[in-house]
Amino acid sequence: MTDLIGNRAVDALSDYAKTGQPFFLDVHFNAPHWPWEAVGDQAEAERLRKVSLFDFDGGTQRTYQQMIERMDFQIGRVLKTLDDHGLSENTIVIFTSDNGGERFADTWPFTGRKTELLEGGLRIPLVMRWPGSVARDRVSDQVVIHMDWLPTLLAAAGGTPDLSYPSDGINLLSHLTARAPASPRKLFWRYKVNYQRAARDGDWKILKINDNSFLFDVAADPMERANLKGRHPEIFQRLAAEWNQWNATMLPEVRESQSDGISASQQADHIGAMPASSEPDLSTDWPK
Repeated sequence: MTDLIGNRAVDALSDYAKTGQPFFLDVHFNAPHWPWEAVGDQAEAERLRKVSLFDFDGGTQRTYQQMIERMDFQIGRVLKTLDDHGLSENTIVIFTSDNGGERFADTWPFTGRKTELLEGGLRIPLVMRWPGSVARDRVSDQVVIHMDWLPTLLAAAGGTPDLSYPSDGINLLSHLTARAPASPRKLFWRYKVNYQRAARDGDWKILKINDNSFLFDVAADPMERANLKGRHPEIFQRLAAEWNQWNATMLPEVRESQSDGISASQQADHIGAMPASSEPDLSTDWPK
């Protein structure tokens, strides 16, 4: 699958290069992800064909490594294609992920994984390359969320946003190209499994899992071990109230919506975690 996606991306870039027109290419590698198959794992592919692609009994750290290496190889081919056609200087390349660590991922120094609002489920890689406009080897402290890319790329391409449909993201272009100071952000999350909620304002983060609630300083404590809710109740209550205000503008959770999570029967490190429930969290108040 990784090779098929890489081949198609290279072909598409070559076709775009011939036109001389601007282009946008979204390359969604699914590696590293179930089904846990690396190059040469034909026997495993045949086994899964008869069972299910949700192979909770499959994969190893070695397989995970091989899947990442193959993805990295194909990304290299994509970048080389841009070089070969003289497109690298003014092409924005973004490497990122759609969620936190999978079952074999090392999310250190964070805890939590995909389907969880702990930092290991929220923090993802982000690497950007734009040689003609962004200095190389630069590290930014700007808090970024996926929805920021819409207004940012639109501005980079010289487009104008539709005022009737404002984006929830912010335009990062001046920060990326002119090194404008990082913008303060307030971010909110909601995930139906285990009634998870979270909000972040600067270094402060509140988190709810089932009937347990927390306040963390995620800069000083990225592992989210020290619950500061009792020490700073005013910060906890403020962020909880702001989350409630945000949530009131969202569509309500409904039983019919699909949501999935990791249970103790699937991964041993999720002690006591029950299978995902379809029941929505209809409460408006955070646990005290």
